[in-house]
Amino acid sequence: MVVNLEDGETLDYLNEQRDSNETQNDWWHGLTDEQKSGIARGLKDVDEGRVHSHQDIKIQYGL
Repeated sequence: MVVNLEDGETLDYLNEQRDSNETQNDWWHGLTDEQKSGIARGLKDVDEGRVHSHQDIKIQYGL
Protein backbone atom coordinates (compact mmCIF):
# COMPACT_ATOMS: atom_id res chain seq x y z
CA MET A 1 0.00 0.00 0.00
CA VAL A 2 2.77 2.45 0.89
CA VAL A 3 4.59 1.73 -2.35
CA ASN A 4 1.59 3.04 -4.31
CA LEU A 5 1.26 6.32 -2.40
CA GLU A 6 1.50 9.43 -4.53
CA ASP A 7 0.92 11.97 -1.74
CA GLY A 8 4.25 13.71 -1.19
CA GLU A 9 3.36 15.01 2.27
CA THR A 10 2.43 11.56 3.52
CA LEU A 11 5.56 10.05 2.03
CA ASP A 12 7.70 12.74 3.67
CA TYR A 13 6.02 12.07 7.02
CA LEU A 14 6.54 8.32 6.70
CA ASN A 15 10.19 8.83 5.77
CA GLU A 16 10.68 11.03 8.83
CA GLN A 17 9.11 8.38 11.04
CA ARG A 18 11.28 5.67 9.54
CA ASP A 19 14.42 7.76 9.95
CA SER A 20 13.47 8.62 13.52
CA ASN A 21 13.04 4.95 14.38
CA GLU A 22 16.39 4.07 12.83
CA THR A 23 18.29 6.70 14.81
CA GLN A 24 16.25 6.24 18.00
CA ASN A 25 15.36 9.95 18.00
CA ASP A 26 12.28 10.76 19.97
CA TRP A 27 9.55 12.46 17.88
CA TRP A 28 8.92 14.81 20.82
CA HIS A 29 12.12 16.69 20.02
CA GLY A 30 10.80 17.56 16.57
CA LEU A 31 7.70 19.31 17.90
CA THR A 32 7.41 23.06 18.21
CA ASP A 33 7.01 24.68 21.63
CA GLU A 34 3.41 25.47 20.68
CA GLN A 35 2.71 21.81 19.91
CA LYS A 36 4.32 20.68 23.17
CA SER A 37 2.28 23.25 25.09
CA GLY A 38 -0.93 22.02 23.45
CA ILE A 39 -0.16 18.44 24.42
CA ALA A 40 0.57 19.53 28.00
CA ARG A 41 -2.77 21.39 28.16
CA GLY A 42 -4.58 18.32 26.85
CA LEU A 43 -2.93 16.04 29.41
CA LYS A 44 -3.84 18.49 32.17
CA ASP A 45 -7.47 18.46 30.96
CA VAL A 46 -7.47 14.65 31.17
CA ASP A 47 -5.94 14.69 34.65
CA GLU A 48 -8.59 17.18 35.81
CA GLY A 49 -11.47 15.26 34.28
CA ARG A 50 -12.28 17.76 31.53
CA VAL A 51 -12.94 15.13 28.88
CA HIS A 52 -15.84 13.84 26.81
CA SER A 53 -16.29 10.33 25.49
CA HIS A 54 -16.21 9.61 21.79
CA GLN A 55 -19.79 8.39 22.04
CA ASP A 56 -20.95 11.66 23.67
CA ILE A 57 -19.39 13.72 20.88
CA LYS A 58 -20.96 11.51 18.22
CA ILE A 59 -24.38 12.04 19.80
CA GLN A 60 -23.83 15.78 20.21
CA TYR A 61 -22.96 16.22 16.53
CA GLY A 62 -25.38 13.65 15.20
CA LEU A 63 -22.75 11.26 13.91
